[in-house]
Amino acid sequence: MNARIRIKTLVAGAALAAIGMTGTAIAQTFPAKPVTLMVPYPAGGLSDVIARSVNNTLGKQLGQPVVIENLGGASGSIAAQKVLNGPSDGYTVFQGSPNELILAPLAISSIKFRSEDFRLVQMIATAQIAFLVKKDLPVNTVDEFLDHARKAAKEGKALTFASVGPGSFYHLLGEHLSKVTGIPMIHVPYKGAAPAEQDLMAGQVDFFLAPYGKKYDEMQKQGRVKVLAMLNSERLESVKQYPAISESKQIKDFTFKIWTGYFVKKDTPEPVVTALHKAISATLGDAGVHQALEANSQLLPRPQTLAEADKAYTDGTQQFRAIAKSIGLQAQ
Repeated sequence: MNARIRIKTLVAGAALAAIGMTGTAIAQTFPAKPVTLMVPYPAGGLSDVIARSVNNTLGKQLGQPVVIENLGGASGSIAAQKVLNGPSDGYTVFQGSPNELILAPLAISSIKFRSEDFRLVQMIATAQIAFLVKKDLPVNTVDEFLDHARKAAKEGKALTFASVGPGSFYHLLGEHLSKVTGIPMIHVPYKGAAPAEQDLMAGQVDFFLAPYGKKYDEMQKQGRVKVLAMLNSERLESVKQYPAISESKQIKDFTFKIWTGYFVKKDTPEPVVTALHKAISATLGDAGVHQALEANSQLLPRPQTLAEADKAYTDGTQQFRAIAKSIGLQAQ
C-alpha cells in the first residue's frame, strides 16, 4: 500500500512539474505567430475603427503582427462563438463589449455561450452616452423632457425611443429610463445606429440614448438634433458644452457608459493571459493610440491589473443582468 502511495505521489509530482514546465515554455514562446483580433462587426464601423487604432501598436508590443478579422452577425455572437470554438491558446483575441458578451446571450435564444466563458484581459476604451432628442421636441433640458414625456403619456401619446436592436444596450437604457421614471415609452428598434439617427433627424422617433460621437456636435449646431445631456456623473472637459445627467433634478443617478475590452477564452493558460495583458497595457500608454481613440470620442481608461479586470467584468455582468431582469427582457 505504501509503495502504491509513493508511486502515485511521484506520478502526481511529475505531472505538476510537467504542467509548470509547459506554462514556462508557453510564457517564453508566446506569441510565436501572428495574433488575430476578432471584431464582431463589419469593417467601417466604430468597433472596426477602435481595432485599427490599436492593432499595429499592439503588434509591436507582442513582436508579431496583429491581424484584424471582421465577422458580423447576430449582435456579435457569431464572432464570439467562433472564438470559443477555437483553441484556448491566446492567438485569437476578441474585441467585445456588454452588447455581445452580456446582453446578446440574454436576448437571443439561439446563443448558447455565457458571459463567463470569456475572460477580460484589459479594458481598451469607453464611450459616453448622449441623450439625443428630435429637433422639434419642445424641450431643452432633461427635466423638461421628462415633464413633457409624462404629460404626453397621460394623453395617450407616449414618446418613442430608438435602439440598434432588441436586447441591445440602448434598448435596455430606454426601457430602464421608462421604469425608473414611471413614464410609459415605446421602443422602436433599428438595425443599426445610422438608420436610427436618420429617423431621429427626420422626426420619426422622439429620442435616442446613443454612444457619443463628435458628429453630434455638428448635428446640434445645424439644428438637426438636440443633445440634452451626457449620461455622466460630472461634466467632462471634452464635452463641457453639455450638462451631465447628474445636473438634472429627476434622474441624477442615471449614469451609464459602454466599454470595449479585449477578451480570451476563460481557460487560456495564465502565462499567455499575462503576456497579452502586458502588451495591451503598454499599448494603452502609446501617444498615437491615445490620439486615434480620442479623435473618435473614446475615453481611455486607466490600465487595470488582471484582478481588477476580472472584477470589472464580473461587476459589469451583474449590472447588465440586473437591468435586463428589471425590464423583463425575454430571449427571442
